[in-house]
Amino acid sequence: MHDNSTNSKRIAKNTLLLYVRMLFLMLISLYTSRVILNALGVEDYGIYNVVGGVVTMFSVLSGSLSAAISRFITFELGTGNLERLKKIFSSSITIQIGIAIIIVVLAETIGLWFLNYKMVIPESRMIAANWCFQFSIITFCVNLISVPYNAAIIAHEKMSAFAYISILEAIGKLIIAWLILINPIDRLIYFAALVGLLACIIRFVYTWYCKRHFEECTYHFVYDHGLLKQMFGFAGWNFIGASSAVFRDHGGNIILNLFGGPTVNAARAIAIKVSAVTNSFVQNFMMALNPQITKSYAIGDHEYMFKLMFQGARLSYYILLLLCLPIMLNTHYILVIWLKLVPEHTVLFVQLVILFTLSESISGPLVTAMLATGKIRDYQLLVGGLQMMNLPIAYICLYWGAIPESVIIVAIVISQCCLVARLYMLRKMIGLKVRYYLTHVYLNVIIVSVLSSIIPVIIIDNFSETFSALLFTSLIAILSTIFVELYIGCSKKERQIFYIQIKKASKKLRVK
Repeated sequence: MHDNSTNSKRIAKNTLLLYVRMLFLMLISLYTSRVILNALGVEDYGIYNVVGGVVTMFSVLSGSLSAAISRFITFELGTGNLERLKKIFSSSITIQIGIAIIIVVLAETIGLWFLNYKMVIPESRMIAANWCFQFSIITFCVNLISVPYNAAIIAHEKMSAFAYISILEAIGKLIIAWLILINPIDRLIYFAALVGLLACIIRFVYTWYCKRHFEECTYHFVYDHGLLKQMFGFAGWNFIGASSAVFRDHGGNIILNLFGGPTVNAARAIAIKVSAVTNSFVQNFMMALNPQITKSYAIGDHEYMFKLMFQGARLSYYILLLLCLPIMLNTHYILVIWLKLVPEHTVLFVQLVILFTLSESISGPLVTAMLATGKIRDYQLLVGGLQMMNLPIAYICLYWGAIPESVIIVAIVISQCCLVARLYMLRKMIGLKVRYYLTHVYLNVIIVSVLSSIIPVIIIDNFSETFSALLFTSLIAILSTIFVELYIGCSKKERQIFYIQIKKASKKLRVK
């Protein structure tokens, strides 16, 4: 019997573990970003991010295969077929090694040509950029081969291990930030080399843990034509969605380099870092939720799956809004405190990237449900096709003289178009109740957003940029958001559950 109550408790426990991890990672990430930006300088920081983006552009196929691996491992855990699970894991390792070889060949030919003859990089930094490119290839390939191990940990819902290893990685990044300040050679080259070394260490730790705890995580060369055909068939159609996201994010970064140079890349990189920190709260929640959505579909419990999807979409947005509203109101002052050195365009980039992240947050559970079905051809043709329009439209806007931030504005508009397409396709695929979603999720989060913002926006107009004003306006924004989310966004039953959890937590604290 599928125990939904037990599953809900597991989701809550895993979410809590991931949030502890995330808080630690957030503090380290914000600190290391500041140290690295000031150590490298705006220009080198922009070069590192855009050069890494060139490598990631070749990850299109690997991204679609990674999604296939995660889906197949999680699905088979839901069905309990251990022998097939072993085959899937070994096949996925073989696939990733093959893709890594292909990416190295493409990067060392087309990638090198594009880097040296098309990208806008100062002549004096070309040698460092080429070294950075080589180390980025190594880092990418090592991370690529680690994907099946990460997928196994998430599928087994062993979030404590995932949290501890991620914390180890964050500490490694903190050490790197300190080392580049005392290095004897070019800081950009040294930084890229240390990032590659850290990736190798973390790859070893993931392999060791998975081999020790999961029976299926022992690699043997397996050639199962039927399984490989099924995985590649899934990945082939998912290729459209994966490639569209890569072209939107990293392709957008590259065309920004062509029109604005490394300084604009640095501004966008900082914005992406802020977005990643805030979005990590939602990613942690979804990382705990996604396996249950997939497993519910695998055993045919569609009612529970829909419940998780709708609640997950709203809660994802609520978590983000709670964090993002204070940042949106105080963007410039927060960046000054955090970075000291704030590149031009950064403030508006940060605000727009946050809006894009909010727009995408309510689609996460929909994408997970789509992947769970395994029947994704029509979905990817429509939604992936829409996302493919990001790059050409953004290029046209920049060519016609639009501001660099227009790249993100285009992404926000297309994100909303993709949401409409997802709802249309999922109604056909799994019988999604579109009207219920629009009223209980989409309209709900819009109303919550507007009402949460009214008082903080009025108050901030009466303050100048000071630390006391930052604390006061942030507190008002947080309290306003919590109140609106609880008493307007949530149902009576959801509020009761929230109060019960708060009481339990306070009792535990008093006991300690």
